[in-house]
Amino acid sequence: MSLLGVFLLLVISACVSERVLVAAFSQSLDSDFTFTLPAGRKECFFQTMKKDASLEIEYQVLDGAGLDVDFHLSSPSGSVLARDYRKSDGVHTVETEDGDYMFCFDNTFSAMSEKIIFFELILDNMEDADASDPEGWKEYVHGTDILDMKLEDIMDTINSVKARLGKSLQIQTVLRAFEARDRNLQESNYERVNLWSCTNLLVMLVVSGLQVYLLRSLFDDKRKSRT
Repeated sequence: MSLLGVFLLLVISACVSERVLVAAFSQSLDSDFTFTLPAGRKECFFQTMKKDASLEIEYQVLDGAGLDVDFHLSSPSGSVLARDYRKSDGVHTVETEDGDYMFCFDNTFSAMSEKIIFFELILDNMEDADASDPEGWKEYVHGTDILDMKLEDIMDTINSVKARLGKSLQIQTVLRAFEARDRNLQESNYERVNLWSCTNLLVMLVVSGLQVYLLRSLFDDKRKSRT
């Protein structure tokens, strides 16, 4: 199959109907959010889902003492689908039904330290079935057999590339979150090392001065000479 044939097939499919391509792709929605969770607080978020869809939640604690948080995910009926205790990161995937899903981050166990939390939502199969072409887009591809390639093959390839690009974007987002958490941890350790180094240096100077003073006092002749 030549490249010219593939190009002609793409042109034909685009000219037939624009909504053909829209119906062929499966919708995948990705979103991410970073927020500060104060000490002793609990924050909850809601996501509306459809039946037979997929909801994936991935979270990480980027900064804060202990780098840990409590997490739970609840279904529209109120049942708990996932729960984590004092974890720094986690990933949960559920098959959904119609309704609002609630997921909460709990920092009530910490009395002083606030946490910076990153989370990402990946929603799959959220397309509206009624929006697709009831007659089907396959009726528009008659006469393309001369190109020795079916339109379905092109759509499958494009969908595969789209899915892999979406997965790559998700991995890059997660790696950025890991990098931010590691950077915050290294900066915190750097400040602690500098603080203790300065403290040790100050103590050494005081001890050295005290030792010199004591040694000089030992050899100091305190007897008064008479004239």
